[in-house]
Amino acid sequence: MDGKRGPQLLGKGAPDGASSPDAAVSGVPATGAVVADLVGAVRSLRPGADSAALIDQLRALEDLKSAASSAQARLTAAFDTAQRRAQAEQGVPVSEQGRGVAGQVALARRESPARGSRFLGLARALVMEMPRTLDALSSGRLNEWRATLLVKETACLNAADRCAVDEELAPDTGTFDGAGDKAIIAAARKAAYRRDPRAVTKRADRDGRGSQVHNVKIWLRRLYATPGSGELLFNSAPAARNKRARRPAPRPRHSKRRTCTSGTTAETSFRPPEHTEPPYERAVQCPP
Repeated sequence: MDGKRGPQLLGKGAPDGASSPDAAVSGVPATGAVVADLVGAVRSLRPGADSAALIDQLRALEDLKSAASSAQARLTAAFDTAQRRAQAEQGVPVSEQGRGVAGQVALARRESPARGSRFLGLARALVMEMPRTLDALSSGRLNEWRATLLVKETACLNAADRCAVDEELAPDTGTFDGAGDKAIIAAARKAAYRRDPRAVTKRADRDGRGSQVHNVKIWLRRLYATPGSGELLFNSAPAARNKRARRPAPRPRHSKRRTCTSGTTAETSFRPPEHTEPPYERAVQCPP
């Protein structure tokens, strides 16, 4: 997803079933006149006359959004390949090829550089490793968000395993029609675990999803780090134990003379107050 894990997948290094960025954009015209006309048609769209027509328009626009997202993925992957090829011809080291691509993608999509990097990684994964997910996006069976979920949940796999998971799930056949995000995530995780349990477990431990015990530890750590609440709870028990350990022994009882209103004196015996008890003083009976 970071746009840096794909140079070895181009050309002969790509797994079976995956397509290359150059093949993904075959048939796309060199000019943007068709896209401009499409944008103009969408801008001039008028609401339908009845509820059924309005729903049909919503569905058609949703399919259009998915198709546009798939086209953006293909174009992004093709642009990345073209930039890498040009940089290679200029003698740029392999480790530095592809620099600046994410930034240009971000500018084209009016997004931040970080988002541009994620879009680049998504495009490369869909085009070169998950072609059936890309086809599902093109046909409208998946939207861009759900395609991103599938890419994200299989990011821990290598290219061959990822392509195999894509073939197993087969989103382009309507596998996830009517399914929610949680069901898609669960299916992707199960398929990924069957391919590479160690990679999935390692990622789960790193992300804090390894076990309920680990989740409790993470929750407690975050709770205790909250100023004003958990931090006090976390520090109160050791502090109380240390305070009791350093507490000096209670002072012995002693007598003190007290003058009564009648002018006589009487012996008053009292015990100094303690932390766990309220102040205590014996009642004094003055002689008549």
